[in-house]
Amino acid sequence: MTTGRSITINGQVYRADEFASGGRPGWAEDWPFGAELSDFLRDWFEEGDGLTVWTSGSTGPPRAAPVSKESMWRSAGLTCTFLDLRAGQSALLCLPLNYIAGKMMVVRALWAGLDLWPMTPASNPLAALSAAPDFAALTPMQVYESLADRRTAELLGRIGRVIIGGGAVDKGLAERLRPLPGAVYSSYGMTETLSHIALRRLSGPEAEDWYRPLPGIKLSLTARGTLVIEAPAVAETAVVTNDLAEIDPLGRFLILGRLDNIINTGGLKVRVEELEEILAPALPAPFAITSAPDERLGQMVVLVLEGREPERLAGMARSALERLIREHRLAPFQKPRRIVTVESLPRTETGKPARQRIAGLLEALLGAAPDPGPGPPDAEGHGQGGG
Repeated sequence: MTTGRSITINGQVYRADEFASGGRPGWAEDWPFGAELSDFLRDWFEEGDGLTVWTSGSTGPPRAAPVSKESMWRSAGLTCTFLDLRAGQSALLCLPLNYIAGKMMVVRALWAGLDLWPMTPASNPLAALSAAPDFAALTPMQVYESLADRRTAELLGRIGRVIIGGGAVDKGLAERLRPLPGAVYSSYGMTETLSHIALRRLSGPEAEDWYRPLPGIKLSLTARGTLVIEAPAVAETAVVTNDLAEIDPLGRFLILGRLDNIINTGGLKVRVEELEEILAPALPAPFAITSAPDERLGQMVVLVLEGREPERLAGMARSALERLIREHRLAPFQKPRRIVTVESLPRTETGKPARQRIAGLLEALLGAAPDPGPGPPDAEGHGQGGG
């Protein structure tokens, strides 16, 4: 691995030996996020090729995953080359450093000679900035919150290159990003592939629905329709995902949902992500779709709303569901049969719905006080048989 032995942080160059043997620059002493950055740089500059990162825990508890510095270095090279990042440009670090996304921002700064601007992760990390960086990696929630404030929305528009990861970018958010003058991308990847292996342009005339794999990435589908990733530069073996996908003749791909996020209700299959995308513009509060056992259907679709006014929110949600049915934007079999309200939806540290925790919370709530649901079962029009 050809790696520099120094890094530029907020315009100042720091040598590798300044992080050795537990040493920390002055700015890291009383700043927890600065201490995390200093400790990562110490680990990076030390001998040995292995590091440990944590998965986000969106489909289960977070787990430790070993990664190699060499693979991280090559991954950084793929991204920096694709985005044409150059020495001296600035890069905003505002993602947690215990996950691969935050670590990779540091490695990209090392690879390309970028000036790293570290900032404690926050819902609107641009609020404390007076100037726009050349490059930033943000979560969908951070982008959403940045757009909600006029000043930070203008600042977001002046960032030259933005990659969004850690969760899906819904259609509404994508439409708001389309007019931005900078190059904004949704990223696709996972811990096993050391951050993203594909990008989808969201801004400008190049905006599209399809992800384009980075150079050297080969894709295929399993017999069940899930994506298989061969990325020899960053992963020793093929990564078989649970993501249902479609690949076009140009090698681009769409993500249709997760195999383990399919609800089989009365023999008909509901893709959770697809249903959430349909409902997002219509519902009055943050929400998640999950399922519960049903004697007749096997599984029923359940809508979990976040809020403190359960009767009002449930009533508004029922009205919205009926309207979507009348407008033929929601199929009858997709309609949630129960509506449950909770004060706070379980989320992972990266802001994703913590689906297993939501399912566990729902099990406890339905066992105690089930909601009567939005309508009689026989009115939903479920078919029988497989498919």
